[in-house]
Amino acid sequence: MKKINLGLLFGGQSAEHAVSLQSVQNIIEAIDKKKYDLTLIGIDKTGQWNLYSNDMILQAGTSLQHIKAKIGSNIVFTLGDGVNEAVFSCKDGMQQAIDVVFPVLHGTNGEDGTIQGLLKLANMPYVGPGVLASAAGMDKDVTKRILRDAGIAIARFKTYFYWQQEQIDFKDISSELGLPLFIKPANAGSSVGVSKVHDAFAFAEAIKTAFQFDNKILIEEAIIGRELECGILGNDQPKASVIGEIIAQNDFYSYDAKYRDENGAILELPAHISAELSKKIQTVAIRVFQVLGCEGMARVDCFLTKDQRIIVNEINTIPGFTKISMYPKLWELSGVSYPDLIHQLIQLALERYEREHRPQISYDD
Repeated sequence: MKKINLGLLFGGQSAEHAVSLQSVQNIIEAIDKKKYDLTLIGIDKTGQWNLYSNDMILQAGTSLQHIKAKIGSNIVFTLGDGVNEAVFSCKDGMQQAIDVVFPVLHGTNGEDGTIQGLLKLANMPYVGPGVLASAAGMDKDVTKRILRDAGIAIARFKTYFYWQQEQIDFKDISSELGLPLFIKPANAGSSVGVSKVHDAFAFAEAIKTAFQFDNKILIEEAIIGRELECGILGNDQPKASVIGEIIAQNDFYSYDAKYRDENGAILELPAHISAELSKKIQTVAIRVFQVLGCEGMARVDCFLTKDQRIIVNEINTIPGFTKISMYPKLWELSGVSYPDLIHQLIQLALERYEREHRPQISYDD
């Protein structure tokens, strides 16, 4: 059987560049080399696209500027014409055709529909949700509005753009939403730029921090409850994983707790909840996935309050993919190994591509 040439697209110009490198390194090590040939396409922090050798080693905390295993630079991405495949070409004349792309890109310019739009224009199958679902899922403001209109419980929130900074009043907002408050960039993941505030001074500093990462921010009420996460896998008939729980050891589950402090949080896998409650959370997670029009994969995060209400926090359309990340761990507990999870996601991408390109009768005929 002919092997599939998989393009791994990683790095990127986002605050989550380092997370992407950790994810892709684990995928390289785990993928079934009997089924897949790999083409490694890295985007460094300057925006330069390079081809990398399959034996590169990505250490935690590094960036692509520090990786010496480049085999081609100044990539030209040539779009397919419906007959010929899209190719990546380097200035030395080397070309690489790709059968399917796995965008292992977290955050801005990777998880927000931009790369998905490029790949769609190139007529290339790719792993994960499409353009609209990726864009909607990345923008926390848009996500919450869609879920609210669908009758799905979310935290109360207010949204402000950069030009509205003078309208942001601590007294008015804290009176409406209470204290403490969470302040976060609308378009960022991995808790980048997120702050939990209890007073006016911390509020002002948190506003500045959030605006460093996006031109739109959210101010949310704090929900007191257990933090539970559920992985979703599939296209038309998505399935939900077992439920996992994050028990933050500090004030909240920050970027440092996720990626720097090994004692920043305790992961309960699976979460200690009843089968009935687990089913309810899985049902909510699948509904979130479908309401936003997602396909392939996503991780849905929610809160469980003392009175057993399920309040959705956010969705991650390209969740962390390291061996110890919550998404692959949840599926491992659900009976899907890490290598098989990668394989299933690629097959789902190819399945969607075939469906979207099924023969149709021309309107003009």
